[in-house]
Amino acid sequence: MSCSESAPLLENGGHTGHKNLPLTRCVVNFMKGEGEPSWTKSFEFFIFGTWFNILLVFVPLSFISHNMDWDIGLVFLFSFMAIMPLAKLLGEATDQLSVKLGETMSGLLNASFGNAVEIIVGVAALLNGQLRIVQTSMLGSILSNILLVLGCSFFAGGLYHTQGFFNGTGAQASGSLMTLLCITLVVPAAYASTTDTGMQTHCSDPDECPTAGLLFISRGTSILLLGVYSAYLWFQLKSHPDLFIAPSSSTDEQNSEVFVELADTEETEPRMGTAAAGVALLLVTIVIAFCAEYLVASIEETAVRYSIPKTFIGVILLPIVGNAAEHVTSVWMAMKNKYELTITICVGSSIQIACLVVPLLVIVGWIVDQPLTLHFHNFETIVLFVSVFLVNLLLMDGKANYLEGLMLLTLYLVIALAFWVA
Repeated sequence: MSCSESAPLLENGGHTGHKNLPLTRCVVNFMKGEGEPSWTKSFEFFIFGTWFNILLVFVPLSFISHNMDWDIGLVFLFSFMAIMPLAKLLGEATDQLSVKLGETMSGLLNASFGNAVEIIVGVAALLNGQLRIVQTSMLGSILSNILLVLGCSFFAGGLYHTQGFFNGTGAQASGSLMTLLCITLVVPAAYASTTDTGMQTHCSDPDECPTAGLLFISRGTSILLLGVYSAYLWFQLKSHPDLFIAPSSSTDEQNSEVFVELADTEETEPRMGTAAAGVALLLVTIVIAFCAEYLVASIEETAVRYSIPKTFIGVILLPIVGNAAEHVTSVWMAMKNKYELTITICVGSSIQIACLVVPLLVIVGWIVDQPLTLHFHNFETIVLFVSVFLVNLLLMDGKANYLEGLMLLTLYLVIALAFWVA
């Protein structure tokens, strides 16, 4: 029974027996919505819903190894492994929470929590003054999404389907925005390497003490990018949502030799109550924050002791942790011939990183007096630019196959080799 003014104060119209006040019923209905799974069922699905959660054993190991001063390599490994299942749980809780909240709120939730791991790791590194780890991990997240995750998805999907289709117009709009983001990163690099004021340095490491002009450009650009991201959300969810819907099969496609049946977007099955999903989301975020802090604190010593380049850790290893959930989901959707979801996950997540997370971290650094800028090294800027250029070329025709996936994976492996020796 719903909570309303006409609801009787007592059961059975006021007869004696078991009493149940309307306030109690309101609280119960909020904590467990009508027709929703119970808290027991919700958390049973949340914890035991997939074999991947067996990796949660690394969460207590991460806490124990950090607080008992175990070998720094073990702290890094346990924290690294712990964040992977936590990232998957974070995505699952967000997905379940969006079921009852509608399309617009679902989009906002995915924008806020889809890259929560990257934000938490970035903030932890920022507060520790490890500005290069912040920059390289953000760059690595973008590259991982558009090359590794998208490449694996196209390759795996191509093994099951001769050709896949997606809305090329919407994909091109997202690709054009990615190109704009690349250009905004070229400007600070060009300023720092070609102008007299940009090349002025006051310490041995320019990353630790950038010029006032570079800080001004980075912080101003960050504010503008946040505005562009807000416009992109409105464009995607409200003004032009049809551009991001899978195309229906056309006459030409039906008459072609290779015809792929285009599936509708898969609806998420409600397996958790709304309140339970919200609590789970909060708890997982808190645990990730601790594991991310332990991970970031162990990077410096781990890199020195085991001769692992810090840029390789930031660009290659850390993004694998943050993108674990997106990787599994994206590949699975491509194998089920749902390429529209794959494009949304991979390219959309990259846009969130570049337009939301990076500018947000620059502004947070401004607040806590950490001079984080948008000035990436020239090599990193070029790598990002050519990666976005290749992705744009492959998305133009609105089709995908395993060869395109192999191209993306090859470029990612070449970049990984380059950062190993950078």
